Amino acid sequence: MNVTKKVPLTQDAYDRVCEELRYREGHKREEIVSAIATARAHGDLSENAEYHAAREQQGQNEAKIRELRHKVDNAEIIELSDDDVVTPGKLVTIKYEGDDEAETYLLGDREEKGGDYDVLTPDSPLGRALIGRSGGESVVAEVPAGELKLAIVEVKAP
Repeated sequence: MNVTKKVPLTQDAYDRVCEELRYREGHKREEIVSAIATARAHGDLSENAEYHAAREQQGQNEAKIRELRHKVDNAEIIELSDDDVVTPGKLVTIKYEGDDEAETYLLGDREEKGGDYDVLTPDSPLGRALIGRSGGESVVAEVPAGELKLAIVEVKAP
């Protein structure tokens, strides 16, 4: 049985994904088709760099459309709570063991990007270690380089 994993997104990120999908399926796709037709009109396709570049662009656009469509079709809109529990969509301020300065990340899908914070995905080793924890807790994350020890300084909704 193939169970598709839900993609947690804030309403704002979901709206941005939908808008980009509409653009790529509409205007961008038409623009690329036009570029392919123009390049094809220049003759010999085997040595036509313009044609091959347009086809490459078409492939990249179609791949992005599939990715965005998957996110839209499997989106789970996040309802943020006011508690200090780490969940997707929240800002998490952490301090690595041995560091003096704290760093703040937005926990969520990369589509959440748009603010002043770097995005930390829930599926990353650090993201998995933080999910469900609260402000003030110490956490050990298993990362490819070994164990990463840190403290959760603050958790809040953006």
